[in-house]
Amino acid sequence: MAFNWQTFRTRALTAILFVVVMLVGLLWNQWSFFVLFSVIHFGCWWEYLQIVEKIHKVKLHPYVKLGFMVLGYGLVLWCSGAFYKGGSSIYNINGYDLRGNFSFPVSIAGFVLLILGIFQKTKIDLRSFGRAAAGLLYISLSWGLFLTIDIISRGSIKPHYFSVFIILTIWINDTMAYIVGSLIGKTPLTKISPKKTWEGTIGGIILAVIVMGIIASALRPSRDGFEWYLLAAVAAIAGTYGDLLESKLKRMALIKDSGHIMPGHGGFLDRFDSLLLAVPFCWVYLMIFLLSFSFLHGQTI
Repeated sequence: MAFNWQTFRTRALTAILFVVVMLVGLLWNQWSFFVLFSVIHFGCWWEYLQIVEKIHKVKLHPYVKLGFMVLGYGLVLWCSGAFYKGGSSIYNINGYDLRGNFSFPVSIAGFVLLILGIFQKTKIDLRSFGRAAAGLLYISLSWGLFLTIDIISRGSIKPHYFSVFIILTIWINDTMAYIVGSLIGKTPLTKISPKKTWEGTIGGIILAVIVMGIIASALRPSRDGFEWYLLAAVAAIAGTYGDLLESKLKRMALIKDSGHIMPGHGGFLDRFDSLLLAVPFCWVYLMIFLLSFSFLHGQTI
């Protein structure tokens, strides 16, 4: 196939814009981080519900879809404490903290919209409704945990250190898996994603673990760097399964991309599918292993 410069330019420009937006949102301040992942949360939900409709060949009532999205956002707000609390914190809205003052009313609003949608004339399909409800765990809980993942550090590291670490691990894993797979990949990984190979998958994980372990250990030289290698492994492995999960959903829906928000790169779910599954596993790892390590050794993370 001849090289298409127009396609290459489109993908390159979109990728550059995507990286710039992500870096600004991640690194500017707590509110840019919150706004960025609020937008991503609703974008993922919109595409996920469209996929559910295609899988089950139904049309969910707009109130049902909006209800799920708002109810899920209430869960995100409930998880957003600590960094977004009231009082003397600079991360509040006129003294109101997001979890204490907004999570409950937003959740109630979502619940009411959901009930209104259920009692509309549109027939409710229980299978599609149940799969849509799974988005509360798949999307909202993941982004909620992502907002809290740096709280585990108890202020001993800069904000979003863990978050950026996980994102970079997944980016490196995806890139290296593609490169290694293109060079030496021969054994198909799964029918869900025919282009993926065992060689590329294993190579991507190994290289992501090595690169991110070395970088994190260099930035935190006073600590035993072994836990960074483990965290990178958890992120890379879980992220790979997250990619396969979204690929499975798209195959069930008979679509190639979850959306078209990013020309040449697909939609929100296409960009963040790995992160959605990696976050809960990384959160559990950090809570169990790092906090246990800190408790046993009388140290902060």
